[in-house]
Amino acid sequence: MPAEHAPTSCFCSQLYRLGGHFNPAVSLAVTVIGGLKTMLLIPYWISQLFGGLIGAALAKVVSPEERFWNASGAAFAIVQEQEQVAEALGIEIILTMLLVLAVCMGAVNEKTMGPLAPFSIGFSVIVDILAGGSISGACMNPARAFGPAVMAGYWDFHWIYWLGPLLAGLFVGLLIRLLIGDEKTRLILKSR
Repeated sequence: MPAEHAPTSCFCSQLYRLGGHFNPAVSLAVTVIGGLKTMLLIPYWISQLFGGLIGAALAKVVSPEERFWNASGAAFAIVQEQEQVAEALGIEIILTMLLVLAVCMGAVNEKTMGPLAPFSIGFSVIVDILAGGSISGACMNPARAFGPAVMAGYWDFHWIYWLGPLLAGLFVGLLIRLLIGDEKTRLILKSR
């Protein structure tokens, strides 16, 4: 069949358009703005959690015991006291919002997507780590926190790394869906 007559809705082309989601917060936002079918959200989340678990397990296998905390990226171990919780939760929300906004506007939103999306996404991760690494560990990803937590058996204040990023993903998804997305995505403030 000639390429111009090939069906564009085949599973492989849909996966190509969706890109790689390694972060449940990103998947949630992309689902809210209509870039991912709702029925795929839970399988994506399960796959992401398994990916985080496998990555942390590999880091543990190849790292000496005394260096595992550093090798696993144990961002969740930064928060040690109850007094740090509010600041850590707030910074996780803000950092994840920046990341999710870069992903959604750079790689999903048709009006603003472009070839520099990978650069802007990577740059947002670097800025996030530099800005919030010492406050919360700059995790920005529940799957990335889950794997090392399982491997290290460390669950203190772990909920911060779920609640913060998922709230950020939901907020950014709603922001794009309601106000700043392209014509196809936006629900209000549409031009005539």
